[in-house]
Order: sequence, then structure tokens, then C-alpha cells
Amino acid sequence: MSAVSSTTSEYRKVGVCFFGVFFCYLLFGICQEKITRGDYGEEKFTYAQALVFIQCIFSCTVAKIIVKFVTKPKEDTTPAGLYAACAVCYTGAMVASNVALQYISYPAQVLGKACKPIPVMILGIFLAKKRYPPAKFACILMIVLGVAMFMYKDSKAEAGGSAFTLGTGEMLLLVSLTLDGLTGVTQEKMRSNHITDQHHMMYNVNLWSCYVLAAALIVTGQGLEFIYFCWRNPSVLPYLLAFCVTSALGQHFIFLTVVTFGPLTCSVITTTRKFFTILCSVIFFQNPMSSRQCLGTSFVFLGLACDARYGKSKQVAVAPKEKVEH
Repeated sequence: MSAVSSTTSEYRKVGVCFFGVFFCYLLFGICQEKITRGDYGEEKFTYAQALVFIQCIFSCTVAKIIVKFVTKPKEDTTPAGLYAACAVCYTGAMVASNVALQYISYPAQVLGKACKPIPVMILGIFLAKKRYPPAKFACILMIVLGVAMFMYKDSKAEAGGSAFTLGTGEMLLLVSLTLDGLTGVTQEKMRSNHITDQHHMMYNVNLWSCYVLAAALIVTGQGLEFIYFCWRNPSVLPYLLAFCVTSALGQHFIFLTVVTFGPLTCSVITTTRKFFTILCSVIFFQNPMSSRQCLGTSFVFLGLACDARYGKSKQVAVAPKEKVEH
């Protein structure tokens, strides 16, 4: 009974993390759309770096308040260098992904980022010494293939000519995916080798990201331009606040997932979140689905079901050893 209750509790925690990420980033996306595509007269919003910067400052502040006055966890033993490496990889992946949009279509970018769990798993094995049961590989591949099949746009590929050229956009996407994998490696080392919790991780990763982005804003001059933009367009301020709040809440669930279940599970949740967002839109607005999308949907649900049944069993048994060794 204790094993059953433990498994049930684990599934419940995964469910809370998934729905937390899903709803927070659904609202986050709406706020982001309002900010980046709002009506500002003759102006357009072109301050992506500044937007990420204020997001990181807000999340960093919220995490620090929670650590200081609410949770008061044990002292964090993670080296500053590890947090710095995580922040550089995290912001680098984000920047490379956004810059890639200048060379490839958004559907192509989303399709490429759907493969995120694969580099997280592969680099985790080679650099973080993780071990996964064979069923885990099959489940992850099934989920990634299902998401890719569901999101792939035939018309976009046909309109763009050759679907297999490796240009600047595709190279940036590969860089982004590699940095995603390295982010997962650093996070795995934090949770396996050091004492940390989700808010310590949230605070330090955002703090170092602020350092990186602040340097970029100073070099490009975008910081002052962003302040002047907000001064000229005060209507954007409520959306900026909502954007920061939903981001901080979403990060709480993301870092909770990383600390509790590991970066691979987190990457699966963030990848399938986009799939479920589109699927909900299809269901609620009764948009037609192609046979390929139906097959992709089946793959995602089958992969998730198999992962819940077979993919975690061996990892759960290994986890106590890691804790005892430290």
C-alpha cells in the first residue's frame, strides 16, 4: 500500500506541475502577444531582450522574497559557477531560438523545439551520468514524434521549397537545442550533487540571467529605448505586470518540476504543453484535424501513458541511492 500511495502521490505532483505550467504559460502567452503585437500607433514593439530582462528581474525578486520570508529552506550549497553556466545556457538557448525566427518560419521553429527532450536526455547521459531504462527512450521518441507530426504544416514546407536545407535558421535552432541540453545537464548536477530547492534555483538562475541580459542591454542601448517606449505608451504597463506575474508563477512550477523530477520530465512537460494548447483550441473551436495530426495525437498520448507506466519505474528506484551517496 505504501508503494501504491507513493506512486499516486508522484502522479499527483506531476499533474500539479503540468497544469501549473500549462495555465500559467497560457496566460503568459496571451500577455506576450498583447505586448509584442499591441497597437502603438506608428511604433512597433522591438524590445525582446528588455522584455526578458524585466521578466528575470521580477522572477528573481519573487523567488528571493519566498526564500527569505516564506519557505526558509536549508542553505543552498550549489556553486555560483554552476548557476552562472545554467543561466548562460538558458539565455543563450532563448536568444538563439528567437533570432532563428528571422530566418525560418514560426511553425518550423516550434517543430524544431519540439525535439528538446532528446538533447536533454542525450547530454544528460554523457555529461551528467544519468541512466534511463530502455522504455524511457522509446516513450520520449514517441512523444517527440507525435508532437512533431501534430505541429508540422504541409503548406509551409511546400511554400518554402526544400524542407531539408541547413541554413542559418536551422543552425541557430541546433545551437538552441544544444544549449537546452546543457541547461538540463547543469540542472541535473544541481539536484543530484548539491542541496537546493526550486526557489533557490529560480532566484540564482534569474539573477545570473539578469547579469547577462544587462550587459547585452548596455551594449545595444536597448534598455533606455525600452524605458522611453514605456513612457510614450503607458497602456503597455498593465500587460507588462501581468506578463511578469504569470512568468514568475510558471517558473515556480518549472523549477519545482526540475528539482522534484529532473530536467527531462520538465522538458517533456514544456514540450507537450504547446501540443495540448493547440489541441484544446482544435477541440473547443471544432477545427478539423488531418489524419496525420490524429496519428500524432495518438503517439503523444500513448507515449505519455507508457512513460507513466514503464518509463519511471527504474528511475524511482535509483533516486534514493543518489541521495545516500551525498
